[in-house]
Amino acid sequence: MTKDSRSTLRARHREALALFGERVHAVRPRQWSAPTPCSEWTVRDLVNHLTAEQLWVPRLLAGASVEDVGDELDGDVLGDDPPAVWDAAAEAAVAAFGARGALQRTVRLSYGETAVEDYCAEMTADAVVHAWDLARAIGAPERPPEPLVAAAGRVFGSYGDDMSPTGLFAAPVPAPPDADDWTRLLARLGRAV
Repeated sequence: MTKDSRSTLRARHREALALFGERVHAVRPRQWSAPTPCSEWTVRDLVNHLTAEQLWVPRLLAGASVEDVGDELDGDVLGDDPPAVWDAAAEAAVAAFGARGALQRTVRLSYGETAVEDYCAEMTADAVVHAWDLARAIGAPERPPEPLVAAAGRVFGSYGDDMSPTGLFAAPVPAPPDADDWTRLLARLGRAV
């Protein structure tokens, strides 16, 4: 990966977290228990999931393994001020990926050694899709900017058409014949638009 492509990857990650963060700050008090397109999660569960993912980043990039962290980030990490906790977690993740040489390392994830640049791309794509989930749940604007659509498409495009066997996604749903790239991607991830 070139210096320019690493810079672009970091920018997309920052933009994806900012997009999700805008939606976190738009959640009204009564919406925290509302359902989301992720059938098992409320708004709070979804924000908690993505916040915990960001809390992993500094630890993993510092050399910790999944086993080292253990169950420390299981359960509710949001406390009494979910937006503030999200902001701090997102800022720490951006700083960790932005550290000199960080994207040229590897991390030990639950599924094995992974290049940090791939990990950052996955985290970006996950944030983009979950920003849509959160937007749908709270009635916020749903369409991400095109550079984020492209970034998510590159990551999820490499996984094939049906990602439901992973247990991370629902079965694909049909996309309208005239669907754009974003709508087709959401449909592949089991999200009806």
